[in-house]
Amino acid sequence: MEVELTRISEKGQVVIPSSLRRVMKIEKSDQFLVFGEGNTIILKKVEKPAFKKSFEQIANPLQKAAKQVGLTRKDLENAIRDVRNA
Repeated sequence: MEVELTRISEKGQVVIPSSLRRVMKIEKSDQFLVFGEGNTIILKKVEKPAFKKSFEQIANPLQKAAKQVGLTRKDLENAIRDVRNA
């Protein structure tokens, strides 16, 4: 575990040292849970839900299914137009 020294600003802000931000991949706007007890404060980074599948991994089975049932790009365009006009 890395240990760094920091301080609190007049506005109550705590600076996380850059070496720890790099190691822990902390970026601007990341959110944290804050736990406090006695004279101890613990910050826990809230992980953003990661999309485990890329767009291609999701789209490929859908494209294959559309081809199997004979759907064309024109069919898709017509369906979209119909929904928009409804």
